[in-house]
Amino acid sequence: MLRRLLVGILVLLQFVTIGIVLESKAQTPPNVILILTDDQGIGDLACHGNPWLKTPNIDAFHDQSVRLTDFHVSPYCAPTRGAIMTGKYPINNGAWATYKGRDALPENTSGMADVFKQNGYTTGIFGKWHLGDNYPVRPTDCGFDVAIQHKAGGVGELSDYWGNTYFNDVYYVNNEPKQFEGYCTDVWFREAIKFIDNNKENPFFVYLPTNAPHSPWLVDDKYSDRYKDLEGEEIVSANFYGMIANIDENIGKLDKYLKEKGLLDNTILIFMTDNGSSGGISRDGKIGYNKGFRGMKGAKTEGGHRVPFFIRWPDGKIEGGKDISDLTAHVDLLPTLASLCHLNLPEKLNLDGVDFSALLVNNESKLEERSLFVHNRQDWRPPMDENQTCIMSDKWRLVNGKELYNIEKDKYQQNNIAKEHPELVQNLLNDNARFVRIAKTKLAYQELPVHVIGNKTQEEITLTIQHAIGEDAGIWKCEQVAEGMKNTNNTHSLRVDCTGLYEISCCRWPKECPGSIWGIPAKNPKHLFTYSTIKPEKVRISIANQILEKEVVGNEEAVTFTVRLEKGKTLLVNDFIEGNEKYGVYYTYIRKVESFSSAENDLFEK
Repeated sequence: MLRRLLVGILVLLQFVTIGIVLESKAQTPPNVILILTDDQGIGDLACHGNPWLKTPNIDAFHDQSVRLTDFHVSPYCAPTRGAIMTGKYPINNGAWATYKGRDALPENTSGMADVFKQNGYTTGIFGKWHLGDNYPVRPTDCGFDVAIQHKAGGVGELSDYWGNTYFNDVYYVNNEPKQFEGYCTDVWFREAIKFIDNNKENPFFVYLPTNAPHSPWLVDDKYSDRYKDLEGEEIVSANFYGMIANIDENIGKLDKYLKEKGLLDNTILIFMTDNGSSGGISRDGKIGYNKGFRGMKGAKTEGGHRVPFFIRWPDGKIEGGKDISDLTAHVDLLPTLASLCHLNLPEKLNLDGVDFSALLVNNESKLEERSLFVHNRQDWRPPMDENQTCIMSDKWRLVNGKELYNIEKDKYQQNNIAKEHPELVQNLLNDNARFVRIAKTKLAYQELPVHVIGNKTQEEITLTIQHAIGEDAGIWKCEQVAEGMKNTNNTHSLRVDCTGLYEISCCRWPKECPGSIWGIPAKNPKHLFTYSTIKPEKVRISIANQILEKEVVGNEEAVTFTVRLEKGKTLLVNDFIEGNEKYGVYYTYIRKVESFSSAENDLFEK
């Protein structure tokens, strides 16, 4: 009898133990990995019908995932990234362009990484941020514990580390430059896997935004050779396809790692892209493949902003080849992940997106009908209210305020039926007008993002002409700087955190590749660029009601001004003066003079 009782107790304990383990597993917060590729459009995948491109690993993931087939982003890089991170549309988060001072989030922005971190996750970003290169909106200022990244909008742009070429580059590890070996995409995935390996015992959030396949289209020949014979006749660029093939290979390696470490089942893995294709179709749409849609990167038509979105989470029953056709968007991602991971969301976030998590697990669930908005403008000024928009509702698309298309019946958007549906057009315009009217009352719309000086978090900030405000088309490539291209973009928005003396150094070349103002760098990667000289006679700055000017000798690497600045916001305008011509300074470094006596300060003020 006693023996039977003991056996019964042991069996009962076994069941209790199993129950505790199952309950523990069910309550374990899921890990999250968000993969975002750059300039890969809706047609740049084999699983979407591309007849030339081979993407076996992404195709396999597609088959295992729930797919949102009517998912939308912004038509450009930074606006999409800002919307993902904040859950707010670009005109509500302030980042609606890719340069000219409007590719940075406003200070005190709280976003996706902050939310995960506040809920006990370890957070890391590996790749492209493109939402601010200076405090207070670097990745480490916005909730990321580990940030391994390039700067600005792309590897090798003039705000990035000079001379980066996609291969064996210098990237920034928590804001400090570090030399890496290997191809950029390989580095991002390799470092992400290292991060996961170091943090796998606790929940982690990995944001893996690759810079590929953004231009310049550079990749090892072993990935692009198979597409060379198609180039020019059937596809735009073999290298563009090769970059995607390399991404696909890395996604395969990541998936294999997750399986080997037992992490796959309780990891939410997302694959998506940031805008329409840049290299998968020609501008006239006659070469390449775009899944039947019109438009590419930058367009308000469907091909500019409808993108792939695949999500898998076996433990959460999000798996297995299911398509969801509800209209969804980048702003929905933050509230949806918060719901899936049971994260506490601060009320102050005021999100524009909705939680679509119910769609992922319930075949009967549907979202309420709503209007979605595409607003962006490649300028520091806000987007036009309706003349540069796409307003979406269900199957309807109102483009630029006057072109109405039924996307189900007219996939290529050839037949404008606005005159046949005047009431619908007016309703969509009214929805947009209400949305924009509210946006105009918010600081993110009204005020420029700032670079903060005089804060110990970043003792010296770097300003470049790429992010300068002005009327000209942008200068954003290293080769443009090397060749001495000039424009009048010359204004930077600053916030001074501490009253005191500041040094403002105006340079022709970046500090990591120094050279005289009238010369070229002594140590430069000559194989990359054509170098030309400029010969400004003066440098002039205007800041905080002070206009200062100095002559250029020519052999100096910087012309440096020492100015007293009061705490608060101000604008810096800086120019090279050459005869009757003035043009923006390429590189500017600002730091607070840490020690000066009262007597020196009194003398300075006199």
